[in-house]
Amino acid sequence: MSHKAKIRIPKFPAYHLTQVSTDDDLKTIEKLAEIIWPEYYSSIISRGQIRYMLRKMYSLSVLQNEFRRGVMFFIVHHKNKPIGFISISKKSNHYYFLHKFYLLKSKRGKGLGYSVFNTLIQNLKAERIRLTVNRQNYKSINFYFKCGFCIEKVADFDIGKGYFMNDFVMLWKKKKALMNIRAFIEALGNPTG
Repeated sequence: MSHKAKIRIPKFPAYHLTQVSTDDDLKTIEKLAEIIWPEYYSSIISRGQIRYMLRKMYSLSVLQNEFRRGVMFFIVHHKNKPIGFISISKKSNHYYFLHKFYLLKSKRGKGLGYSVFNTLIQNLKAERIRLTVNRQNYKSINFYFKCGFCIEKVADFDIGKGYFMNDFVMLWKKKKALMNIRAFIEALGNPTG
């Protein structure tokens, strides 16, 4: 196995991202999901729906399928210990869909998620990212607002067995830097001065 490149997280020197490249990495995500999902969703959806969605979205075979279809997975590490994960797919040039972004409960609320998100978009050179988030998941919705996402629309997805995902579709767009008028005039040379 080749050495995995570590993507450092600014402001959090003990943390880094690695891109998933093996089944063992996918098994790590499967195990993390089993811990993290109940932390996120036990107050929002039933235990039955959590178990169903973990099987439907996080079993090793499902993750392997997504990986083969080109979904990129990243594991967030703290001192080489996995503490979260991301999955994202490229839809077109600089446009992505964020499928999964989770951190262990003990790592949330410290600015780490924001730094991880910014590191990811810089490395991908993303200009637009779309995602779905449960409408009752207020902490995640507020996190995405802080990252610059806006709510695009409301959507309900039938995921089978009588379960639904009642989500917001959110969109992030890279902000285009506006040229400073004064700098522009100075760059041209001030003909009146």
